[in-house]
Amino acid sequence: MTALTWLNAEAFTVFGQKVIWSDMIGNLMGLAALALGWRRSIWTWPAQLLSGLILIAAYASAHLAGGVGKQLLVIGVAAWGWRAWQLGRRKAQDGSIAVRTATWKERALLLAGAALGTLAVGGLFTLYPDLSWSPWADAYIFVGTIVAMVAQARGLVEFWIAWLLVDLVGVPLAFNGGLAFSGLVYVVYFALVVWGAYDWYQRSRTTTPAPALEGATA
Repeated sequence: MTALTWLNAEAFTVFGQKVIWSDMIGNLMGLAALALGWRRSIWTWPAQLLSGLILIAAYASAHLAGGVGKQLLVIGVAAWGWRAWQLGRRKAQDGSIAVRTATWKERALLLAGAALGTLAVGGLFTLYPDLSWSPWADAYIFVGTIVAMVAQARGLVEFWIAWLLVDLVGVPLAFNGGLAFSGLVYVVYFALVVWGAYDWYQRSRTTTPAPALEGATA
């Protein structure tokens, strides 16, 4: 038995839903990555990278091309985020990762990127139905995850909101695609996201400098 065959083999059944090893292990690693992100630990990025590698097998078995593509991009963004946090930690006097709320311009760019990206990827999946059986939901999750990770790499509190919006679609899609463990873990993600968003927001209020008054010298 090859490693890929074992990863996509059934681990157990819960509530009539089969759980495969890759779905379970990959999502547990993703859950650990989210918890590490809440703690602002730089280990969140290697955990996300490993989670992405394992979940490629899970999404391939469910014939969700968007999920596979998402995990490939997750791996790339995780490598970039790891580097960005390493540089940020070196610049901070206490070695911590600073977090802040996004500016209105950054929020607009994130929203525009999410909307345009979803339209582009969803259109591609619609033109090639074999890529995904749920093109628009798959595209939404694909693009939303990347937007969330980019915001996380920049230390933006809004990354938690992006994760929350992804989870709202990810739960039913995962169950319908036969990835029961993904669906269950998304529910746990929801609790962590709410907790993490509150914690990061509180930290941003203490670490973000007060804006300069209009006309004042820098």
